[in-house]
Order: sequence, then structure tokens, then C-alpha cells
Amino acid sequence: MTRAYAEAAETALAVPAHHDDQPVLLLASSNRALLDEAGVAFARWPIQIAADSERLIELAGSTNAGVVIIDSGFLVAATDGGAGPGIIAALLRPHPALKIILLCPPDARGVARDAIAAGAWDVYHPPIDAAALGLIVARAFRVHELEVEASRSVDSDAPVSVGGLITAAPEMTQVLRTVGRVARADVSVLLSGASGTGKELLALHLHAASPRARGAFVAINCAAIPDTLLESELFGHEKGAFTGAIRTTPGKIEQAAGGTLFLDEIGDVPLALQVKLLRFLQEHAIERIGGRRQIVVDTRIVCATHRDIDQMVAHGQFREDLYYRLAQVVVPIPPLSQRPGDAVLLARHFVAQFAPSMNPVVRGLAADAIAAIDAHTWPGNVRELENRVKRAVIMADARLIIATDLDLTNGDDRPVSLRAAREAADRRAIHRALARTDGNISQTARLLGVSRPTLYDLLKSYDLHA
Repeated sequence: MTRAYAEAAETALAVPAHHDDQPVLLLASSNRALLDEAGVAFARWPIQIAADSERLIELAGSTNAGVVIIDSGFLVAATDGGAGPGIIAALLRPHPALKIILLCPPDARGVARDAIAAGAWDVYHPPIDAAALGLIVARAFRVHELEVEASRSVDSDAPVSVGGLITAAPEMTQVLRTVGRVARADVSVLLSGASGTGKELLALHLHAASPRARGAFVAINCAAIPDTLLESELFGHEKGAFTGAIRTTPGKIEQAAGGTLFLDEIGDVPLALQVKLLRFLQEHAIERIGGRRQIVVDTRIVCATHRDIDQMVAHGQFREDLYYRLAQVVVPIPPLSQRPGDAVLLARHFVAQFAPSMNPVVRGLAADAIAAIDAHTWPGNVRELENRVKRAVIMADARLIIATDLDLTNGDDRPVSLRAAREAADRRAIHRALARTDGNISQTARLLGVSRPTLYDLLKSYDLHA
């Protein structure tokens, strides 16, 4: 491909100025056929063409680029010029959320391996199917959008709402970023956190951001089903397998084929059933109760627990080999008490959600209610908060919910004092600053605008630890 042709293609496909706020698709290719087809295959996105590596890096910095498609021929040519896979690293350093897709023949494994090692998001093998590649690009744009959204919330403290989960705490937005990253990798994920922290919402977010988003999301609470029925729920049964089995019934694993199966409270699965679950994860095939044939099933497992699985493994209550199969990636979820500001943010959200139908007079939270919410430790996490706010909306007699409506008062039945509210605010600010500086005292003091001795005094008085 001549540079003149590439520049002509760039001019032909360039996006009008009024589309500059849209995420841009960058094409770096020495394949003339690809450039000719780009206007049709990727018509839904603004497109920019790069004729060489310098132009590609320039466009990545000057446009709202979300996805880059690089042809392996372009990468090989860049290698001859001394850049090669280094271009990918150079693109990702200033733009870590950028999604790079390599178009690479199946026999060019070395090029693909080097590109993945440098940070490429996906590899696509020609011949090109415009519909299939379009789906990959659409998914890449969606993941890019989620990561940018989460990243902005970390940097700005602005609330972020993803998949029904609302947060402004850096600790939780980091969880969202982690989930967004692991969503695209077809690995088993364990969400670890206390009850009521939003594990199922995170599992739904992971499914929606994954290549399996078009498939089914099936959830099952392993603790809510008796041990004698759990095997049938998961693996299904054939007609006549036991008394009452009047028809063949597929299990949850089959129902989630092509999608995601969410196993909540995986720590409650009995040991005998853990063996069968391990066999499925190893062989990707199941056998229904009463059946005699193997059924191949492509289902991704995401599980969650509030229990200490490591301790259960040590005590022989959970199989170690199953744990490593299920927990290829572990995502710890902080409790509400460790998410500064989220309790009030969520309380306001729940008031807006429940008041119109349950008590239209209610318009918000009074100052003492906000202070009480801030001061409470929320042992039941978001679920407890939601239930208390729902009750308060129903019971409130005025436009603003007060602390007594929430049943949140101190021991002598008076609303939380201003001193307690100030101390709660200090604790949140110090905790957030420590989290952002990874426990560095000097940086934390600078961020809070106090001296190191003052910070040490605050840490001591509030019994906090760096």
C-alpha cells in the first residue's frame, strides 16, 4: 500500500468535525481491501486511518480513540523499521483503556504472541467476516467506555453508576475497574465479600462487559437450596431419574450455556457435589442425574461467598483443587463501612426510588439523618441500608426523613451530635487519603493539608492505622 493511497483513504473515511465527541475507531493497515471495506463494515463508528506508526500514535493522542485495529502487515513493516510490537506499548502507556485488535493470519503465531504480550486486547484471524468483527469491535468499545467511566470517577470523586451499582468511593471504583478488565478474559472469577455488598450486581456487570453478554445470565444461591436438591438444580435430571422426575429437566449449567452461571454462596456446596462441579470445570461437560451421556456445555462460572474459603480449604471443608479452578481471579469487595460517602449517596438514591410509590410526600434526608447514616457501621451493608431507608420512607411524617425514622439514634435516644458527625467526616477523609496514597504518611498529610505530626495525632486519636 502506498502512502498516497493510505492518505487518500484517510481523507475519504475521515469523520466530520461534529462527530469529534464520539469514540473513534483507528485503522492501521497495509491491506488495501480492508481499507476499501472499512466504510461499510464499521460505518457505525467514526474512523481514522493511519499510514504509519507516527501517524497512528498522533491520532491516538489527538482524537477520542477507543479502539485500534492493526493489521499484522502493518506491525511487521513497523518491526522492520525498529518499532513492531513496541507501537502497541507506546499506544497503551498514555491511553491504558485503549482496546487494540490485531488482524493476523492463523499461521503468524509469533506476531500474535508478541502483540498480546505487548498488551493487545484481541486477535482476529482473516478472512474477515464483517458482522463477526463488528461484534468484537462493539464489545471493545463497550469495555473501553466502562473502564473510562470508572477511571474518571476515581480521578474526580464523581459518583458512578454501572449496572445498577452506585458508588463514589475509590475503593469501589477500583473494584469496578478490576471487574471490567477480567470480564473479557474467559476465566472463572470469585467475588469475595460480606453479605449485602452487591456481589450479584457485580456479577451482572461482569457478564454484560464480557464476550458472553448475548448469552443468558443464570443465578443460583447455593445456600438457599437443600443439599439433596442442589445437584439436580445444577446438573439437571432425566425423566424417571427419581420419584417425581416426570420430565427431563436441564440444570442451571445447561441453561447458562453460552453465557454466565453465577453461583452465590459457593462455600455452602457440599463436598460430594464439589467433586462433580470440579469435573465439569475440567472437562466442560456434564451428565444429568439418571443420564448416561456426556453433554458438552460452554458456560462461564462466576461465584461469590462471604465465607473465608482459604480457611475452609485448610480445614478440609472445601476442595483445594476446586478452589483454584473457581478462583482463577479473586475480586475482594469492600463492605459499606469502608466505602467513604457511599452510604449517604445510596440512601439518597433509595429515597428517590421508593418515595414516589410508597410516600410521595418525602423529598429527602434531614441533616441528622445524614449524620446518623455517616456514623453507622452498616454491618448488613447495602441490603441493610436499603431496608432501613424503605422503612423510613413509609414511616416518615414530613418531607425530610429524620434519624428516628431510620431507627438510627445513639444510646440515650438523641440524634447523632455535630461532634460525632465531624469525627465521622474526619475518619472518612483520612481513610480515603490513605487509600489514595497507599498508606504513605507524607503524601497523605499533603493531600489532607495538614502536617505529619498532626496526621499522626489524628491517626492515634481515631485509632486508625496507615
